[in-house]
Amino acid sequence: MTVLVQDDIAEVQRRLRATQGDFTPKPLLPVIDELVATVLSQHTSDVNSDRAFAQLKARFPSWEQIADAPVDEVAEAIRCGGIANQKARRIQQILTAIEEREGGIDLGRLNELDDAAAEAYLRSLPGVGPKTAACVLVFAMGRPAFPVDTHVHRVARRLGWIPENSTADQAHEILAPRVPPAIRYDLHLAMITHGRKVCRAARPSCGSCVLGDLCDYAAQEGS
Repeated sequence: MTVLVQDDIAEVQRRLRATQGDFTPKPLLPVIDELVATVLSQHTSDVNSDRAFAQLKARFPSWEQIADAPVDEVAEAIRCGGIANQKARRIQQILTAIEEREGGIDLGRLNELDDAAAEAYLRSLPGVGPKTAACVLVFAMGRPAFPVDTHVHRVARRLGWIPENSTADQAHEILAPRVPPAIRYDLHLAMITHGRKVCRAARPSCGSCVLGDLCDYAAQEGS
């Protein structure tokens, strides 16, 4: 594992952005929408999770209806997103917890909280971990969070930024405070694109990678 400093991280962001083109933020969703969409995105593709979210909203016009519906009906609406039964139960647990705390299913109040308090609130909800909370913070609230998904985790591990055996949650604890706040959103998206197109799980394209001279994995492959 290399000694991780902000200059090294910023250099990776500069190289990836030079290769991939301008940074383009995701469409902004309300906080509660982003939270549910992030739950639906777990262990599936963007296409399938987007379809599941659209079908969920089409089947149930309000969050209250989703919270009160039979769980199998919610699962059926999101079936295309994978592990539908598990996700349906989790979504209903989250919505119920929010309703009990807020008197309604709305998380707009989180915009009034500072970053640490908003993150703590999100992570106190059923099944919401560091990655889900970070996604909501950065995508829906414009906060300087750094979500660690499977691609970010893999790229960071190969670069030597985190220990080889680190979990995603451990990676979050290591990386979040070290990535400069101004580039966290940008770097997150850039590393996802890099992980999908170049630093793939199987047969990564190390020979054409713009990060090759900074990468522990590429150095080992070339030795």
